[in-house]
Amino acid sequence: MRSVFIPLLAIGLAVASGPSSAAGDAEQGKKKFYTCTGCHGIAGYKNAYPNYSVPKVGGQNEAYLVASLNAYKTGERKHPTMRAQAQSLTDQDIADISAFLAAAK
Repeated sequence: MRSVFIPLLAIGLAVASGPSSAAGDAEQGKKKFYTCTGCHGIAGYKNAYPNYSVPKVGGQNEAYLVASLNAYKTGERKHPTMRAQAQSLTDQDIADISAFLAAAK
């Protein structure tokens, strides 16, 4: 039992600690989010194809935003426009944008 427990504990601690992430700078995030306002800055906006209501992202949880942008970047989330946008972002860009949006109302 002990021979199984210790490796599982080590894996659990590694997963729980997660990768280290850069601290986001909301002021930089505001500048970097500028191009996103074409969709996310228009109340009730829907894109033409596929017909998709663009979500409000201001005020969302910062960790959720980071995870979402990373999921678009890796292709885990499939929206083609968001994937293209996220692929151009660095980890610092994602942290900065997420910090800005989490503080926005």
